[in-house]
Amino acid sequence: MVSAEPQEAGALAGQARAVLVGVDLGPGASFDPTLDELGLLAESAGDCVVAKVLAKRRSPDPALFVGSGKADEIKLLVQAHGAHGVIFDQALSPAQQRNLERHLGVPVSDRTALILEIFAARAQSHEGKLQVELARLQYIATRLVRRWTHLERQQGGIGTRGGPGEAQIELDRRMIGDRIKQVKLRLEKVKRQRGTQRRARERSGTYRVSLVGYTNAGKSTLFNALVKARTYAANQLFATLDTTTRSLYLGEAGRSVSLSDTVGFIRDLPHKLVEAFRATLQEAADADLLLHVIDASSPLLHEQQVEVERVLEEIGAETIPQILVYNKLDAIEPGQRPRVLRDELDLGAGRRVPRVFVSALAGEGLDVLRQLIAEHAGPIPDPADTGTVQVLPDGSPAGTARPPADYH
Repeated sequence: MVSAEPQEAGALAGQARAVLVGVDLGPGASFDPTLDELGLLAESAGDCVVAKVLAKRRSPDPALFVGSGKADEIKLLVQAHGAHGVIFDQALSPAQQRNLERHLGVPVSDRTALILEIFAARAQSHEGKLQVELARLQYIATRLVRRWTHLERQQGGIGTRGGPGEAQIELDRRMIGDRIKQVKLRLEKVKRQRGTQRRARERSGTYRVSLVGYTNAGKSTLFNALVKARTYAANQLFATLDTTTRSLYLGEAGRSVSLSDTVGFIRDLPHKLVEAFRATLQEAADADLLLHVIDASSPLLHEQQVEVERVLEEIGAETIPQILVYNKLDAIEPGQRPRVLRDELDLGAGRRVPRVFVSALAGEGLDVLRQLIAEHAGPIPDPADTGTVQVLPDGSPAGTARPPADYH
């Protein structure tokens, strides 16, 4: 199946034109028949989608992933639309990527490479940049042979021993390996610093709340609405990569809690990327309460919720208490709106999770969410029970937290 995209005519000058390819590999395999999410990823990377191609196979073709017939079809599309590249929704092996580029005559990338490109462009903090660099280095290390095949061909093709391509691959492999070690050591230092900060928060009795959720679910908009801040929020995938933490005053409990906004999750998030961002994701694993933000207007709401739960399990955060926050209530059709803003969702196996419907954009339901957070946080612990004394900025011991000047 092939479809042309209407935005082709509006492509900006200098904007790369891309053809998207998705392959249905049958039951159990990840497949998006609309390629909408891959399209959003491409747009987030600055590309203009000019066509989409869907294919169905029992298993990937070892050489071209899609087989020669479908590859010829994609090549015709590339030529017809003047595309600058092709992006696959599934992960390609280095050999498949190399063969496809030769066959199609344009650069070919996959979902993993696209996500890494976006992460590299969005990372702002020192820690975030280190984590992206580690993930990219690990990805590049598996594709070194692709970069030097042209040298092998110049020296007599396959079978040439000890040629410049082979020597250069070994040199690159050592250089990348050394750099990976350096980055890991620096990230280990960051991890220790985070551990020190975490222990300090624990000693102070600070109640920690973290926002988690699928990318573009509206976490940063909700974060801004709750703490009255202006962190970066946009209608695009991975608008936030670096963890931001602010104090959230809860008048209902007469106390403040720390609220952290974290990187969004996504389907088929590469394991290496999860590993690289483990220091950032640790903010969620160390929380006392998770606000699992879900786009209530998404037709893939259930699949996205399951994917977030999978990543939470991978980082050891699956047992932390959760509040399901169904966001974007303003985008739901009137006839589909819930009758109440707060209820409980039965997840089976005797597990019931509180759920609240909100619109971070319009402010609807935020008071209900605050109340629910306050109920989980409870009153400020008695210093006599914790063995610690909380001190306010003016030097006086903390009995009840004081509201910020702009609290209403």
